[in-house]
Amino acid sequence: MSKLAPNMSDTQPVIRQLDDAAINRIAAGEVVERPASAVKELVENAIDAGAHRIEVAYADGGKTLIRVVDDGCGIVPDALPLALSRHATSKIDGSDLLNIHTFGFRGEALPSLGAVGRLTITSRAAGHDAHEIAVNGGAMSPVKPAALSKGTVVELRDLFFATPARLKFMRTDRAESQAISDVIKRLAMAEPFVGFTLRDVTGGGEGRVTFRVDAENGDLFDALHGRLAQIIGKEFADNSLRIEAEREGLHLTGFSALPTYSRGSAVTQYLFVNGRPVRDKLLYGALRGAYFDFLSRDRHPAAALFLDCDPQLVDVNVHPAKSEVRFRDPGLARGLIVSALRHALADAGHRASTTLADATLGAMRPEVTGPARVYQMDRPLRGAMRASYPAHAPGFETAGFEETAAVFSRVEPVIEDTPTEQFPLGAARGQVHENYIIAQTSDGMVIVDQHAAHERLVYEKLKTQMAENGVAAQALLIPEIVEISDGDCARLMEIASDLDRFGLGIERFGGGAIAVRETPAILGEVNSKAMLLDILDELSDQGESIAVQAKIEAILSRVACHGSIRSGRRMRGEEMNALLREMEATPHSGQCNHGRPTYVELKLADIERLFGRT
Repeated sequence: MSKLAPNMSDTQPVIRQLDDAAINRIAAGEVVERPASAVKELVENAIDAGAHRIEVAYADGGKTLIRVVDDGCGIVPDALPLALSRHATSKIDGSDLLNIHTFGFRGEALPSLGAVGRLTITSRAAGHDAHEIAVNGGAMSPVKPAALSKGTVVELRDLFFATPARLKFMRTDRAESQAISDVIKRLAMAEPFVGFTLRDVTGGGEGRVTFRVDAENGDLFDALHGRLAQIIGKEFADNSLRIEAEREGLHLTGFSALPTYSRGSAVTQYLFVNGRPVRDKLLYGALRGAYFDFLSRDRHPAAALFLDCDPQLVDVNVHPAKSEVRFRDPGLARGLIVSALRHALADAGHRASTTLADATLGAMRPEVTGPARVYQMDRPLRGAMRASYPAHAPGFETAGFEETAAVFSRVEPVIEDTPTEQFPLGAARGQVHENYIIAQTSDGMVIVDQHAAHERLVYEKLKTQMAENGVAAQALLIPEIVEISDGDCARLMEIASDLDRFGLGIERFGGGAIAVRETPAILGEVNSKAMLLDILDELSDQGESIAVQAKIEAILSRVACHGSIRSGRRMRGEEMNALLREMEATPHSGQCNHGRPTYVELKLADIERLFGRT
């Protein structure tokens, strides 16, 4: 190496003030990462302006054109040049950066966009004529009259033409278009009373509408439910739980899906703080923690959660793009999300997602080889069918039925005050392959996996017993000393009481060392150092650790698996019905310990369609 410090020179460096054009281009590098970032800033400005209808058009993935049209309050002509100045905003006065009630507040978006593209703003405020201003690569033109009935039109052409190196880092038009669509959908979730239209005008003309939602009506929950059904999908809306909880100034609302409506990735997780879409590691960790006992590691919950609080309790000024936030009390925010979701899941009881029935019917549906068969006789009434049962009963005693009984055992009906068909999971009518219980409900049938269902029931009982009696701790004959840093020691001691509840007893051992004196007895032999390191990793990643609890509950899950009804066991009718009643009374019984469904419900109308009885 010829030089040890290539950045150093013999001459004295000169400190100089950068010009406004360079400053704006640097700011644009932080605020406008890609076309979707520009769309986000402009649409947020439209929402802050009180718009009820916002239309966004783009061409070539937003690289050549982005146009945002709104019906908001507009900008008076004299303020148009000021709107293009750095750190000029109407949303705060600068005296309190924590008391922020709007999307935008930094005053950087418009001058940044004007520094790297060709920006034109046409606006008309109430009581004023419409005017227009343009800025081309940082060079501003005079304000001039224009034609516009109401609101504001912002048109951005040739994004990054002034910084062509940035264009090399853009992705394909399709990928950039998808990013724009994702931004609009997130903002549309945050504002259900605002209508949004997204249009791709690549190639010129009117283009094609790629996304459209009209303003919702009703109260907040009804409007939000309708908006989520349009954006995430009707299946999510049908299989989600209403979330509403409040604690110490934090208010959580939204919808979260049943565990059996899980996804293969985290793409259907939408989190908002004071209406602002965020991608916050703490909040995602809380969502994952709320479902950790109901889903396997390769499945992810679906949710749209809105956390609202006094702006003084959260700092949104920690990132130029405002996609990250910092809570004054992170533990309070995380605890509220976990407890609210767990209460909602418990209140859902044995409920499972409706998509299971659709998948089952799809698997059972035969291939259509010709026109649907037309039946000469309608389906008889239920009373007539029951009256005819005795006449058909002898048919079951024929020689062919004994062979069928090898895979299907019939259950004689039990006389009760309340017909068992009226219960949610109905009355047991048979057992297939000595593993699946067939139950009849008032309007269909239920197929239950007896082993998976009983496994969940046993697991929930074991967890209840553990919560009531605590976790037995096993004292180590010789405490195990784990060497870690002073900072990590302090972090572990902050949660020492929580760890003690799960049978892990630790204490400081001077310097950078922790003495492990007790471990959970149910875990047997424990690698204390590996466990402490796992806990520290979770604390760094999520702000809270459930490593010990997860290990203990994994043991309980295995115990429940071995202690439950095994596949292949023939059950009596009263046993089947008792299992169904216990499922109805036990929370989370709709899925097994591994997140799979324990039963599938089929409606009679769907079954009849399988056989062309429509």
